Amino acid sequence: MGLGRHAGAHPSRPLPAGSRAGRPPGQSDRRRGGQPKRPRGGKGGPAADPVGYDAGKKIKGVKYHILVDTLGLLLNVAVHRADIQDRDGTALVLDKATRALFPFIQVVFADGGYQGEVAATKVADAGDWRLEIVKRSDQAKGFVVLPKRWLVERTLSWLTRCRRLVRHYELYLRTSVAFIRIAMIRLMLRRLSRK
Repeated sequence: MGLGRHAGAHPSRPLPAGSRAGRPPGQSDRRRGGQPKRPRGGKGGPAADPVGYDAGKKIKGVKYHILVDTLGLLLNVAVHRADIQDRDGTALVLDKATRALFPFIQVVFADGGYQGEVAATKVADAGDWRLEIVKRSDQAKGFVVLPKRWLVERTLSWLTRCRRLVRHYELYLRTSVAFIRIAMIRLMLRRLSRK
C-alpha cells in the first residue's frame, strides 16, 4: 500500500535475508554488534575550573570581587571558587598591576567580610592604600542603605541585568571575568552615547 505524496513511485521490495522475518519474537539478530564500547578515560572535552561551596551562604558556585570607583564603574574584577573567604580574595582584586593602573586611589572601602589582619596586610602590600571597613549599624533593622557599600551593590545589580551573568554558566573562571568586563564596557558605552 502506498501512502503519501510519492505513493507508487518506488515498487515495494522484499525484506532482506537475515532480517526479523521468519524468527520467533524475542530472538535477537546475532549479527549486529550491539552498543559501541565506551572509550577509556571518560568523555572528552576541557576540564572545568572547580567551583566551591560557601557554607555561610549555603550556595555552590563562585564569588566575584570587584573594585569600583565612586561612580560605580569597574576598575578590576576577580572571580574564584566560593569556598575561599572574602579576605583571602582581597589579594586577587588588589594586586600590584591594579595599583599601577589606578594611582589616584587612596582609600578602599569594604564590607565586614574583608576585616582582619589578612585583608589589611594585602591592601598595604598592594600600595599605600588605606582599608576602611563600612559596618552596619547595630540599631538598623531590615534593609538599610550603607553609602559606600551601596556603590558596589549597585554595580553588581547592573551586572545582573545581563542574562549571561545571572547564573554561573562558564567552564572557566577567566571566561566569567571576560563576560563581566564586556558587560561593563557595554554599560559605559551606553552612558557615553547619551552625552
